[in-house]
Amino acid sequence: MKIQQLRNATIIVEFGQHRVLVDPMLARQGALPPLRLFGARQRNPLVELPVGARAALESVTHCLITHCQKGHFDHLDGAGTKWLRERQIPVICTPHDASYLRQRGLNVQALLPAHEHPGPFLGGRIRTIRCTHGRGLVGRLMEHGVGFLIEMPGEPSLYLAGDTLLTNAVRACVREHRPAVSVVPAGGARFDLGGDIIMGIDEVIEFAQLSGAAVVANHLEAISHCPVSRLALAEAASCAQVELLIPQDGQVLEF
Repeated sequence: MKIQQLRNATIIVEFGQHRVLVDPMLARQGALPPLRLFGARQRNPLVELPVGARAALESVTHCLITHCQKGHFDHLDGAGTKWLRERQIPVICTPHDASYLRQRGLNVQALLPAHEHPGPFLGGRIRTIRCTHGRGLVGRLMEHGVGFLIEMPGEPSLYLAGDTLLTNAVRACVREHRPAVSVVPAGGARFDLGGDIIMGIDEVIEFAQLSGAAVVANHLEAISHCPVSRLALAEAASCAQVELLIPQDGQVLEF
């Protein structure tokens, strides 16, 4: 299994002949609006796609979406939608997102509606894991989405956590299923009011300690409301004596 970090939460996962694009944000640097009214008001994304990203995208066979509604352009933006629509790439998503994506002309393949129970996925199986994308008032306004636990024959099991804080549901997934590889959001995103809406440094360190397996941290240094840097996360992991994989944009990890 290979995972290529493109930018933010956008990755390509290679399982045998399948190359699955996850949560595509494909816009040019600065083409999308800010996500805060005060403070860090830079337009998004903060960086361009890495060199070679467009070539890597040409081999994509499927797309997987964790969440995309209520303004979540950092997981599916207009450029990503256009790219998927023009190529009619099969887009795998929850039933909740299926009609929303069909209305945009995408080739949707909705997962079975059962929550947290495995269903078929490209010759293997997949299950959804609940996300908590913020708490309190912010949490009530957010689109929470799901994470995915993917098990493919002959490949390491993979947990794509999606946009979530470290919750009891996430801990239970790790304890029960012991994924061999986990990809977690680490940017500590927050708006002007309220707390973090995805994991930050402390929760990523705790997740890695709980996992005891390979943990890939992304959702870093690409969106204006994510203050955590790769360097700060690496320093914290070193101090805590836990191993984290923190890929640069464009980097390929092999498992």
